[in-house]
Amino acid sequence: MSTSSRFPPAVLLMGPTATGKSALALELARCFDGEIVSVDSAQVYRGMDIGTAKPDAETRAAVSHHLLDLIDPTEPYSAARFVRDALAAVHDIRARGKRPVLAGGTMLYFKALLEGLSALPTADETVRAEIDAQASRDGWPVLHAELMRVDPVTAERLKPTDAQRIQRALEVWRLTGMPLSQLQGQRQADETLGSYQCLALLPEDRKRLHEAIAHRFDHMLEQGLVDEVRMLRSRYPLTPSMPSMRCVGYRQAWTYLDGGCDEATLRATGIAATRQLAKRQITWLRSMRNLSTADPFTQEVSAWARTLVAKA
Repeated sequence: MSTSSRFPPAVLLMGPTATGKSALALELARCFDGEIVSVDSAQVYRGMDIGTAKPDAETRAAVSHHLLDLIDPTEPYSAARFVRDALAAVHDIRARGKRPVLAGGTMLYFKALLEGLSALPTADETVRAEIDAQASRDGWPVLHAELMRVDPVTAERLKPTDAQRIQRALEVWRLTGMPLSQLQGQRQADETLGSYQCLALLPEDRKRLHEAIAHRFDHMLEQGLVDEVRMLRSRYPLTPSMPSMRCVGYRQAWTYLDGGCDEATLRATGIAATRQLAKRQITWLRSMRNLSTADPFTQEVSAWARTLVAKA
């Protein structure tokens, strides 16, 4: 928990996908007179409902939710903007005497909120356009090789096809003359969140988690994920390289709509990508300190969470 304040601690509820965070956040908000702040980089997009498991209208009417449907899927969103939006929501919730419950699986956002933002330059459209033009001409693997020369630490953790992150790393280098990996270490904690407690749903049995992921993805397909992506493509001038369409599920549905795979492959690749996402989320959670954890598949997490929040 952070330093004390006159407000009850905010609840930060984390965990990999398909572990029941949304349901638990809803229960905690109802039990402790709270409102939910989404910590999800995909739920900020309008029209992206099924593939992000966005709460439905009935749920949002029962408990207030924040940071949903902020922008069109053609627009950019960053960790810096998330911190500003999340802190504004937290202050607003507390000003009305409510408890903030911040729940989601975008670990970068939690990290930015808790540790402060890196000393990085803002996006420069001219530089980005130059990088995009070079990528169109030479291909992203060539740009990845350039990044390897100027910032090998960052390049080592990126695939040669990871256009979004390669672009950002090269943009930072061209704007500052310093590698992204070096600047990312220059952080200052932002204390304006006030007091908080961190809870996480952390499954030990990967088989149970994989079963839950498969069930969740199948449910999304049944609800109409492919039709949702088809609708988004007809409504907005989207491209597959945009961050919104690179989200898990949307990327695979885009490939399917372009004739790049059949339904069985769509399902298999979507589940595999979700598993990889969950693996990264778990790795990040295991690196955290001062984190209370429970296994959602073997423990009664509702009672566990209510007890912790009540004691804080």
